[in-house]
Amino acid sequence: MLIAVGVGFLLHQVGVINLYDFWDYWPFLFVVSGAARMVGYPTPRDFMRALGQIFFGLWLYAVLQGMYGLTWMNAWPYLLIFWGVQLVLEPIVARSFAGNKEPHHE
Repeated sequence: MLIAVGVGFLLHQVGVINLYDFWDYWPFLFVVSGAARMVGYPTPRDFMRALGQIFFGLWLYAVLQGMYGLTWMNAWPYLLIFWGVQLVLEPIVARSFAGNKEPHHE
């Protein structure tokens, strides 16, 4: 992701693209990164972290755009609610991912 951001800045500097046109969409970097973490055979913990990253990117976009009347002052409880939902879902996801065990470090 860092390489993609660097390439974007380089293309902006040489005049190929105008990054200001994409500025409103930068929170979707979290969404893309989270979706990429879900590809393959993630462990339950990695899957839940990726899901959290996707939620954070969508939440951040909604707050920055003022969607549904969300502001920094009234939107932060949604992060706490999602954190609680993650804590509840983690054992359920762990059971469904029984084949993808965490690596044991000895």
